[in-house]
Parts: sequence; structure tokens; C-alpha cells
Amino acid sequence: MMKRFLVTMAMGAVLALPATAQYQEEKRDYVDLSYNFQKGQQFELKQESRSETYTTVNDIMQRVTRDFNNTIAIEVEDAAANHFYLTFRYKELKFNFNARNQNILVDAAVPNDKEPFQAALKSILDHPFTVDITGSGFINKITGLDELLDKASATFSKLKEDEQEAYKKLMKDQFGTAAFRSWLEQLLVIYPVRSIKTGTRWEETVPIRTGLVGDIDLYWNLQTWDARTAKIAGTGKVHTNKVETFTIEDGITATAEIDGDIMANYLIDRNTGLPSICAQNTEMNGTYTYKANKAKRIKKDIKVPVKIVTNSSYKIKQMK
Repeated sequence: MMKRFLVTMAMGAVLALPATAQYQEEKRDYVDLSYNFQKGQQFELKQESRSETYTTVNDIMQRVTRDFNNTIAIEVEDAAANHFYLTFRYKELKFNFNARNQNILVDAAVPNDKEPFQAALKSILDHPFTVDITGSGFINKITGLDELLDKASATFSKLKEDEQEAYKKLMKDQFGTAAFRSWLEQLLVIYPVRSIKTGTRWEETVPIRTGLVGDIDLYWNLQTWDARTAKIAGTGKVHTNKVETFTIEDGITATAEIDGDIMANYLIDRNTGLPSICAQNTEMNGTYTYKANKAKRIKKDIKVPVKIVTNSSYKIKQMK
């Protein structure tokens, strides 16, 4: 009887070994991705971006372009379990805005008495603002940036009132908290709370925070990974609310019925969770409805075809 029992135990152990080995092998196929910072760490973010907006009014095509070349210093101000405070400072800021009646070419570090926007951008260089972020990549809050822009707007005080309002709107649209948070939410992958393996797809939805009203459905797919890096492909779907109004560059009130697609590729540093390299392309197509406005000589609502194309690249490296 004892012999039979021992034989049964031995057979059970033999059967268990392959199952255990298989479990360990499957476990090695999975990886945990998240943001992981230590207080005092420093990083440098370089951004290059070009956005082109094409509208067709009365059979005449109009184009608005925006070019950004920025360098941002990032420092980990505080680090707790799954919760971080990051301090951002613009170190370099170059901006080119070109529209039908306006061309603004600014390097914040190069004085230009003829361009009020230069003094405004210079005033925000090297001044800190804070991003409160979770280990998964959800942005809880951004503080201090709008206050910087409010102070910067004082440089427009000598302009005519309508010019002041136009510059303030341009400043807010391009560099305000909503604009900054919008592109940061697309730059930083929002990681799932569970372990994932190659081929896993996950998603999150964030609002459009600048100008247009609507949502962005973001999708990520883990392509490959090793001990130090992970490659992630990102896509997105942009949907606007066709009822809500917003204001475009010329002070015209409009609604938008626009859909768009986002494509992105990320090379992730697994030590921090930050993308070492990120390239993104966004293309949106649809229709603006300019609302009747006597002051703008718009006698009735008019449909305006629109196309928006944005190409961006980012590089982040650890400095300390």
C-alpha cells in the first residue's frame, strides 16, 4: 500500500513539473509597464512639430501653419508610490505662425522689438510649472502655466485692444494649460494596470482640449520588448461634437463636424516609462460651419471644408 502511494506521489510530481515550467515560461512572456521616477531625476525633452490647417471659403483655399521647435527641462520634484510631481521649464522656444493676414516668426531667446510675441515667450522661459501624474500616466493636474501666460500677456499692453485680444488668444491656444495637456496626453502612453504581452492592445479616451470640442480614442499595441526598452504602436480616432461652438483665429464662431486619425510610434525606456523617441502623425477632415456674424460680414451660416495635418517628433533623454 505504501509503495503504491509513493508511486502515485512520484507520478504527480512528474506531471506537475511540466505544468510549473509552462507557467514560468508564460509568466516570462508578460511585462509590467509604468512610469517610475526618483526625486531629483532630470530629463530633456525636444519637440519639433508642424501643423497645417486648410479651409476653403467661397472656393478659395486658405492655409494656416504653425511650427514649433521647443526644448523643455523636466525635473522630478517629488516621487511617491504611483504618484509623481514633475517640474517643467521651457529652455528654448521657437514658434512660427503663418495665416492670411499675419506672419509671426519668433525665437524667444532672440530680441525682436517689432514682434510683441517674442517678449511674451521670453517671459516664460526658464520659469517652472508642475505636472501631477500617476504611475499609469494619467495627468491629474497642471499648475502654474496659466499664471505664467497671464504675466506674459502684460507685454501686449501697448497694443490696440483688438490686437491684445488676438495675441492673448494665440498665446493661450498654443501654450496654455489646455494645449500643453492635450499634446502631453498624446505623447505619454497611458499604461494598463495589468501585465501585458506582445500583441496586447489597450485603450483610453481623452477630451479634445484645444479649440475643437470632442474626444480622442487612443489605442496602443505592444510590439516588442526586452529588459531595457519596449516598442509600442499607437493609433487614435478623433471625433468632434458638431453642436458645440468654438472660436477660430479670426474671431469667427463656428461648429465642427470633423473626424481624424492618429498614428504614432514609441520607443519606451522601461527604467522610467518615458518615450525616448516618439513620432506622430494626425490628419483630420470635415466641415466647419461658420455662424452668421454681422461684424464679420457673414450674413448666414456657411459650410467650410477643412483639413488639418500635424506631424510631430519628440526625443527625451535623461540628464541626471
